[in-house]
Amino acid sequence: MFSNYLIGLREGLEASLVVCILIAYLVKTDRRDALKPIWIGIAIAIAIAMGFGCALEFGSQEMTFQAQEALGGSLSILAVGLVTWMVFWMRRTARHLKAELHGRLDAALALGTGALVATAFLAVGREGLETALFVWASVHAASDGTPRPLIGVALGLLTAVFLGWLFYRGALKINLAKFFTWTGGMLVVVAAGVLAYGFHDLQEAGWVPGLTRLAFDISDTIEPDSWYGTLLKGVFNFQPDPTVLQVTVWLLYLIPTLTIFLAPVGFASGKGKVKEPDDQGTQPSTASQA
Repeated sequence: MFSNYLIGLREGLEASLVVCILIAYLVKTDRRDALKPIWIGIAIAIAIAMGFGCALEFGSQEMTFQAQEALGGSLSILAVGLVTWMVFWMRRTARHLKAELHGRLDAALALGTGALVATAFLAVGREGLETALFVWASVHAASDGTPRPLIGVALGLLTAVFLGWLFYRGALKINLAKFFTWTGGMLVVVAAGVLAYGFHDLQEAGWVPGLTRLAFDISDTIEPDSWYGTLLKGVFNFQPDPTVLQVTVWLLYLIPTLTIFLAPVGFASGKGKVKEPDDQGTQPSTASQA
């Protein structure tokens, strides 16, 4: 449940930041007439993301078991790729997000209502589709027959909306660079579990060999139905009897990705050493002062 809460919080907060920056900029520049197209674009983005998630869930139920596993494994790998790109992108561009969105909004204001709707839709829609795909893959991997994964996602999204509102009102200030670094690191850990389970799905679908070749089996020590087994499954997608391929994929993804992401220099930082923002990062709490 915690891993799904983290996904909802992280992805939801990014979307909330975008909305806060757009709305605050229009209010401060006395362009309240442009708020309606922005909200329309946001609503369309949310509706499409929810529809995409429903299509994944209900569409897969009509498939055979092998087809379900093949689809789940393929989409899990795709979701991990998108989320990995997202956390690195946000690590590099978080402090410049406000200026980038302001530039896009100025251009859209000059073009008219349609451009405003499109700007809001594209800004929020990407986050929404990524969230829907990764949430579906994570819930599919950590499913325990209960609604707890979905509850975790919903609580994370509600928390993100509440934090976004506090940012907009100027009631809360945090260092967003550090926030996205630490939550991004935790999301990489979650993604490693989703990726490993995705390959396990492909093994069950018969697309990848090695389903019966186990790396270890500690089911007698860590029972999957126990509270600690459920906790490990929910947080890390831990499996007490993983295949050799699952463990290999988990290690090959997690160690280099997390090392690069947390490194003070190199690809994770964009150019050279990561410098802390002069104030509190690119906060929407200050966006309302733009």
